[in-house]
Amino acid sequence: MRLAKYLAAAGVASRRAAEELVRAGRVSIDGSPVTDPARDINDEHAVAVDGARVSADRDRVVYAVNKPAGLLSTARDPQGRDTVISLVADDRRLYPIGRLDMDTTGLILLTDDGELAHRLTHPRFEVEKIYRAVVRNPPVSARALRSLREGVELEDGLTAPARVRRVGANTLELTIHEGRKRQVRRMCEAVGHPVVRLERIKFGPLQLGTLKPGQARRLEGAELAALRAAPAARPSRGKSQTART
Repeated sequence: MRLAKYLAAAGVASRRAAEELVRAGRVSIDGSPVTDPARDINDEHAVAVDGARVSADRDRVVYAVNKPAGLLSTARDPQGRDTVISLVADDRRLYPIGRLDMDTTGLILLTDDGELAHRLTHPRFEVEKIYRAVVRNPPVSARALRSLREGVELEDGLTAPARVRRVGANTLELTIHEGRKRQVRRMCEAVGHPVVRLERIKFGPLQLGTLKPGQARRLEGAELAALRAAPAARPSRGKSQTART
């Protein structure tokens, strides 16, 4: 197994962040620093990060969280602001799978499984997310809906077609598989309907359901199995980005 993948499986960080840790010289194998994240290792090697031994043997967890507005969707904040990690009482090193911007609410997943996080957010798997957006300038026109469904030209390029359903004069449900920064907000603004309130209600097969703002629950059983199977269901045919929506 490659070192970065091992660190992700050990719950240290996502695979991409693990690569950065290795290149920064913070990882050692059998007491010797390494800087190559592609280095092959096995269970006989002693791997440490910042001098602390890590192991990929521990069972991994995934929590579903209903993120309130005002919280950062990061593991920690240098300025000491509150993050979604504070909503889960678990001593593991958890981090979010993808991100929601500070003003967006709804479903976000926390885990210590870096390999799962990598697969759920990697663009080539096209894992779908559904958002409910309350927008300005109702009613939303047929022309605006058509533009969203065909793809919207943004400053960073044309978006992939979205599935869009109008559930009220000023309310839309949008299904996307990209993850560009503030994508849903920018798409709606581009078609003349700036977002007033945005909530993510589904991530892959997992729905927000009755989880109240600020609440979290650990995923188990069939629900967890479905989430782990989600990245294998839709291999991507193109490129996109992973960031905040």
